[in-house]
Amino acid sequence: MATPSQSGGNKPEQMIAGKVALVTGGSKGIGLAVAHALTAAGANVVITGRNQAALDAAGQSPVTAGKIHAVRADVQQPEDAARAVDEAVKTFGGLDVLVNNAGVAVFTPVADMTIADWQSVIGTNLSGVFYCCHAALPQLRSRGGGWIINISSLAGRNPFQGGAAYCASKAGLNAFSEALMQEVRYDDIRVSYIMPGSVATGFGGSSSEAEWKLSPEDVARAVVDLLENPARSLPSRIELRPSRPPKK
Repeated sequence: MATPSQSGGNKPEQMIAGKVALVTGGSKGIGLAVAHALTAAGANVVITGRNQAALDAAGQSPVTAGKIHAVRADVQQPEDAARAVDEAVKTFGGLDVLVNNAGVAVFTPVADMTIADWQSVIGTNLSGVFYCCHAALPQLRSRGGGWIINISSLAGRNPFQGGAAYCASKAGLNAFSEALMQEVRYDDIRVSYIMPGSVATGFGGSSSEAEWKLSPEDVARAVVDLLENPARSLPSRIELRPSRPPKK
């Protein structure tokens, strides 16, 4: 006889309520929207970030009090990534969901880019994901499965002038995600990546005011939708575009 997880019979709210999630870069923008969406669905969430004031504000919201635990961490540092995972386990008893959202953008021609800028972009957007996954996988396996969701970008498929480092980091993240998905799917760990288009966050110094852009909540909705998929299904990639961008 099939179990509920095998048959896909769980109700959506049962798939998130009571789960423990780690959201990197969770003090603002997409990451904070994801953290709010997960707590609203009943999850306990650990967020990371590098700005202590932003972390404090995110963790002390009346709406999320007791459900969000903030950890100051830089995912470029392997020991910080491991510490964030350890904090999730220590605070909430385990780890079920990892959302790799922390990201850095430097948009400049290759000839003008500093070595430090290149290392920061690749170190956060690609190596940081590896460090977090490497630390999280033993915990996910100990829980009998879980989810890893990587926030990528359409820039990973559509390179543009001045975006060499960022586009390379996201293209690498896409490939990493697909390889990891194949490695861990038989451990009941599902891996997916979301590629948003323009999101109104001001990320990388871009204008955040255009009404046509996606909102952080749109990306958060995609994360929740993934987690609500029955166990028999694996949507391994999502492209999320503004429905009415400016005409060229």
